[in-house]
Amino acid sequence: MQSIVLIGNPNVGKSVLFYRLTGNYVTVANYPGTTVEITKGQANLGGRSFIVYDTPGMYSFSPITEEEAVTRRLLWELVPDLVVHVVDAKNLPRMLPLTLELISAGFQVILVLNMMDEAEKAGVKIDLTRLAERVGVPVVATAFTHGCGLTALKREIFKLLAAQKTRQKLFLREHPQVAKATSCLQAQYPFSRQMIARLYLEEDQEIIKLVHQKENKKAQECLAACLAQVKKQLDHELMLFRLRQAEIMLAGVFRSVRRSQANRLEDLMLQPLGGFLLVVVVAYVGLYLIVGRFGAGYLVDLLEGVLLGEIVLPAISFWFHKLIPPGVTLDLLVGDFGILTLGLRYALGVILPIVSTYFFVFAWLEDSGYLPRLAFWANGWMRPLGLNGRAVLPLTLGFGCGTMAVLVTRTLESTRERIIATFLLAVAVPCSAQLGLILALLSAEPALLLLWLILVGGIFFISGKILNSLLPGQQVPFFLELPPLRFPAFSAIMQKTWARMRWYFKEICPVFIGISVLLWFLQQTGLLQQISASLAPVMMFLGLPAQMGTVFLFGFLRRDYGAAGLWDLYQQGIVGGGQLLIAAVVLTLFLPCLAQLGIMIRERGLFFALLIAGSALLVAVTAGFLLRLLLA
Repeated sequence: MQSIVLIGNPNVGKSVLFYRLTGNYVTVANYPGTTVEITKGQANLGGRSFIVYDTPGMYSFSPITEEEAVTRRLLWELVPDLVVHVVDAKNLPRMLPLTLELISAGFQVILVLNMMDEAEKAGVKIDLTRLAERVGVPVVATAFTHGCGLTALKREIFKLLAAQKTRQKLFLREHPQVAKATSCLQAQYPFSRQMIARLYLEEDQEIIKLVHQKENKKAQECLAACLAQVKKQLDHELMLFRLRQAEIMLAGVFRSVRRSQANRLEDLMLQPLGGFLLVVVVAYVGLYLIVGRFGAGYLVDLLEGVLLGEIVLPAISFWFHKLIPPGVTLDLLVGDFGILTLGLRYALGVILPIVSTYFFVFAWLEDSGYLPRLAFWANGWMRPLGLNGRAVLPLTLGFGCGTMAVLVTRTLESTRERIIATFLLAVAVPCSAQLGLILALLSAEPALLLLWLILVGGIFFISGKILNSLLPGQQVPFFLELPPLRFPAFSAIMQKTWARMRWYFKEICPVFIGISVLLWFLQQTGLLQQISASLAPVMMFLGLPAQMGTVFLFGFLRRDYGAAGLWDLYQQGIVGGGQLLIAAVVLTLFLPCLAQLGIMIRERGLFFALLIAGSALLVAVTAGFLLRLLLA
């Protein structure tokens, strides 16, 4: 079966095209030996089936990140029948060099100018016919979010794949030194010899090792002489050759006639002061007002307090007491730790409104193009922590679900960065339910909320700086493609929110039910009382009531479960004031939940996962004790 590979920078619409071609018949798997995911699906065009691959973002054939290396390796091993290069039409001058590299490597290529609607609004004019003539490959204009150009692209894909046996490979003019090195090569490679020669002269270690395995001594000496000449005379000229070639091809073809309002807003976002003010606005409106006050406040009161607490659960409990005789089964269903009265009440009444509002806010920020700009702005803040701006995505996602965020640390370039990010997620990044409830609980007393923010934020930065100084290795360079700013489509926001809610509840509902059963079992056997009693000295050490021991046990089983337990104690008047602040701080810094710990073991290994968990416990107890002394 013929294969199609989708290539392009991040945020250019590859994934949208992938799902337009394949529908839901997809598989996602890690590339062998890496944590980078490759998505694979089957498309039907003109009555014929094709395999389609959606690849991680790629900027050039000279990889810097693991994602780029995996994409190049896939091209090398698969040798696809067709490569579809998707670009953002507004940024064509910056992205066309990769098109030229794909052609130079010997692949059959279609150039897709996506986001043409946004390009036109920004005043960009592109002569598609002249561009296709100069590049030598088909050029298709599209706007995938509106479905524009998709039919023409499918027709072009089918036509090229049907003519595979008669097509001729295109080869672009190369730098003289590359042409000279090409003549040294004798072996056959998945990429063209001129691409192999160029990568060799750029001292790509993977390519150099491969060439030394396949070429004889004479060819190696010839290449070594070419490399010495390049290092002596040309410096970075080879790397700029494709960029200059792209500029020549676009002369008279690509014009940008005006600067848009979005560009001016972008300038403000990327400035230190402007970016900071925007972060404050986003945190206040998105996290505090929408997630904290509306989700954890109004919606929780409505669903958990009124709908479930006063109507649904009392009615269910009444009928269960009528139909089921008192005993073990009744307690399991509607007792203190019942599946319905505790598990589903927490899941539907407390967690549902919080995570749904958080996912709504996150989807809005994601589709607007703000998150990459936040990463760019935050890069300076991240570097003292041993991270760069790319770490903002998993750290931000941690405010939704720490388990999911640990998985997303795969996008970070080095093991060192992944360990630091995983530690920070485990220690000082509360999940959406935890954050929403804490904001709702502390918002009545702004001084307590401010203290909580200062303590948790301070521990976040101190932990990062300590790890940065202790862990060996160097920081990787930061670069990031900025997608266009746009006003998100409300329908797309709702689809993303609904999809993530379904994923979240598919995961947590069985967990909440399982935790309810576990707590019921511990209560029935007396073990729960013993565990609470064993935690009583720790609670006394922190100045907290003994009931908080059970809440911390909840928090280990599931962070949002623990936050809901704290909410119950607050509603009952058991904790408040200074005790509420201590409990909120310790619960935030406490052990990662069981699910997050499991993912940490899988991603970072048993040793590092247990080391991180133990450190989090030590930090939480120490911070709680010092805060007790401060408030005494």
